[in-house]
Amino acid sequence: MKPNIFIIALSLSFIYGCNTNEAKVDSSLKKYFDAKKVDGCFAFLDNSNGKITVYNFAMDTTRFLPASTFKIVNGLIALETGTATDENMPIKWNGNKVYFPNGKEATDWNKDLTFKEAFKASAVPYFQELARRIGKDTLQLWLDSLGYGTKKISGPVDSFWLNNTLKISPDEQLGLLKKLYFEQLPFRKSVQQTMSRLMVQEDNTAYKLSYKTGWGFDEAGNSIGWLTGWIEENRHVYFFVTLLKSPDKNFDMVPARIAITKDILKSYGFFEGKK
Repeated sequence: MKPNIFIIALSLSFIYGCNTNEAKVDSSLKKYFDAKKVDGCFAFLDNSNGKITVYNFAMDTTRFLPASTFKIVNGLIALETGTATDENMPIKWNGNKVYFPNGKEATDWNKDLTFKEAFKASAVPYFQELARRIGKDTLQLWLDSLGYGTKKISGPVDSFWLNNTLKISPDEQLGLLKKLYFEQLPFRKSVQQTMSRLMVQEDNTAYKLSYKTGWGFDEAGNSIGWLTGWIEENRHVYFFVTLLKSPDKNFDMVPARIAITKDILKSYGFFEGKK
């Protein structure tokens, strides 16, 4: 049986520079989310031809808290303003143990970390301290300049990307990624190059996979998981955003979001160096 794929004309005018395109809606991707018993969406941009593929368009255009995917922008601002001197800048651990939503201790967070180590480990405390040092006014200025999602900061300056004040949609995330990759954001090129380099997770002769994860909870208590990034094969780049949503507070986002993303990319012919 052929996959349930159909074409609809969609005006996807990404605020970060993606052009209006016809989007292919690939409903066959539902099986990958169903296999993990989770709701979600997937957005994919082939930069070589500008073609966009979307699963669950309604969710793709809905805004959610960015959670730790905001570390991309937080890091860019910190490096641009000199709040972080470079990727090796250390911040000492305050001694307060932090735990993941599933109750496991975040051992990779509970220690002294450099900027690079904190980004790789997605250490929330480190980037909360950066946000405090940057300050609300400067953060707001950059959110406005970027047109980042709702652009709202409310509550403590170190948690507005976690408390459902600041929200962004998957399609907006996709546009941001493209701008970052091509160094088209309003930051120095060296700063954008640093963040792109830190996003690399796998690099071999067949492909290079770069992404940033995020995990938080919406107002209704649903577990929200992100995996946003790009894959490069044969000098071509493809951007993707995966979003997961589960009412189960104990749902383990860590293995699910990467498994679903890799299963989808594999079904599209990636990881063999033949794209």
